[in-house]
Amino acid sequence: MKKLLFTLLFVVISISINAQTIFGKWNSKNDDGNVDSVLEIYKKDGKAYAKVVEIMNPARKKALCVDCEGEYKDKPILGLNILSGLKKDGDEWSDGQIIDPRNGKVYKCYIKLVKPNKLKLRGFIGLSVFGKTNYWERVK
Repeated sequence: MKKLLFTLLFVVISISINAQTIFGKWNSKNDDGNVDSVLEIYKKDGKAYAKVVEIMNPARKKALCVDCEGEYKDKPILGLNILSGLKKDGDEWSDGQIIDPRNGKVYKCYIKLVKPNKLKLRGFIGLSVFGKTNYWERVK
């Protein structure tokens, strides 16, 4: 009986997590653990993208991506698409890239919903083992 209850609970939790979506607004935290921006993940042509929709620090609201290259050079960070081209692959979205507007660097990345309101983002150069993981929390 305990096995059956445990199995049912596991299935219900799995379905609940899978029923959630990556799309919507997410809080991005800085290295100190404070929310520094709100990002909106949206779908376009079957791929996932994210843009900066809010910057918490009033002094940075009009900041430009001065270290960025190409089309992002000197563009306002507010409204900037920092995550692009992610394709759904099972329970994660991969084969995309993310730009760090603080230094202009571009990384390969993937994202995965680890809890209904928690998103794992892994940015890397080359192999994913040589990267950094951030967790975003859904805006409530």
